[in-house]
Amino acid sequence: IFGHKTQPAIFKQAMNPYIIKLQIIAGKKKRHIIGLMSGTSLDGLDIAHCTIEGSGKKAKVNLEHFITVPYNTFFKKQVKEIFAKPQIPFEQLCLLHAHIAQVHAAMVKKALKQWKIKPKTIDLIASHGQTVFHAPKNQHKKKNFGNATLQIGDGDQLAVKTGIITLSDFRQKHIAAGGEGAPLAAYGDYLLFSENGKNIVLLNIGGIANFTCLYANGKIISSDTGPGNILMDSWVNEKIKIQSFDKNAALALKGKILPALLKQLMQHPYFKLPFSKTTGPEIFNTDFIKTAIQKAKVPEENLHDILATLNRFTAETITAALNKLNLSSKTKLYVSGGGLHNPLLMQNLKILNPIMDFRATTEKNILPDAKEAVLFALLANETLCGNTSVFKKAGKNLPAINMGKISLPA
Repeated sequence: IFGHKTQPAIFKQAMNPYIIKLQIIAGKKKRHIIGLMSGTSLDGLDIAHCTIEGSGKKAKVNLEHFITVPYNTFFKKQVKEIFAKPQIPFEQLCLLHAHIAQVHAAMVKKALKQWKIKPKTIDLIASHGQTVFHAPKNQHKKKNFGNATLQIGDGDQLAVKTGIITLSDFRQKHIAAGGEGAPLAAYGDYLLFSENGKNIVLLNIGGIANFTCLYANGKIISSDTGPGNILMDSWVNEKIKIQSFDKNAALALKGKILPALLKQLMQHPYFKLPFSKTTGPEIFNTDFIKTAIQKAKVPEENLHDILATLNRFTAETITAALNKLNLSSKTKLYVSGGGLHNPLLMQNLKILNPIMDFRATTEKNILPDAKEAVLFALLANETLCGNTSVFKKAGKNLPAINMGKISLPA
């Protein structure tokens, strides 16, 4: 039937116009894609307007515009009621699945208006959504279940509210293909940052810290290292309700490291697991801190010293992971994410990692704060016009797949 010479015209006549539009977009020389990222820090929505030419290792990405739109107090409160908790009001989860996407759609439309861009000129939206629970098997340890993760913020809502074809829910394909649903940044890191004959490390310090190591011989290792900013942020918010993070490490810089507490924090079995592994706030949260404080027998009221110790703990766990990579010579280390703006954390990392040549992703024309949003735009581009064979030699935790569910406007 598909070989019949009259079929193409018939199919074209009956085909949904958005399906035809997808084919047209895939064939364009340059695609305009909006990448959206909302992380575990819940500070706001990263919106990256990218133009992308080509695909695979020949892809050329240009960041045209970028903005982080802060979340208001109400939004954060609603998400925190279900965020990383084993038991939640199910109705709240159901309501937020639509609500988060509606909020994100309004933010995208406002950003486009601010940039004087008409929505019809945007080809795709690539939405990460909001992670509300991450449950790799190494974490839940239930014999009859595998890896799982859940991101909400319905792609259909985004597509209908903006009028733009939307790709969302990227992590589920990775799990279906045998992965843990993270870190997906490794796919974009592999395409954009590989350098022939050189070892390159990409370190992203968000709520959770993760890295991608691109070896000179083509081998790739990607994994979470453990807490990034999440413990420092949650402890500040626990003790100073009106403050969500330690800006410029102002509080931690007034404290000193508590060796007994640091030792207790380092005891968690997660740090002994082999690569690749993932984690989240389901484990690393205020209860984790309080348990370590009790075992170390240090005063909980000592805010400055505890923050200084948590800061060092993040640096130590990142360093322990980097040390396992066996990088003997000076290696470029590109740092992105909110942790880049923490001067004490960066100081600790540089002291602990003298063989690393610290760089910023701006060298590759990608703002460090925009990197994850840009990489999701790149994943959407690959799904539409890429070839999964480019990832066949990428590494154990990077199955050769394209990701993202496609939602069409009304």
